Amino acid sequence: MKEISMNLHVSKYASMVLGVIKEKFGLKDKSEALDKFADMFGEDFIEKEVKDDVVLAVIRSCEAHTNKYGYRSMSLKDLRKLCGVK
Repeated sequence: MKEISMNLHVSKYASMVLGVIKEKFGLKDKSEALDKFADMFGEDFIEKEVKDDVVLAVIRSCEAHTNKYGYRSMSLKDLRKLCGVK
């Protein structure tokens, strides 16, 4: 996985949490602790990798829409009406 360099400013509490994670898991620094924290709780917010069945479902959905409606476009007026925006 590609690493990204960041300069972060965190609260004193966040720094203490990262310090505890660093010590608990025997990590060398707080950047590794932040990675560990993201590994532990990140999937509550975003999946690490998109699963094949999800990709196939999106492709099928797009193909079904294209087969049903083709490549026609919608006017801005029609889109606003559909969304209930004036």
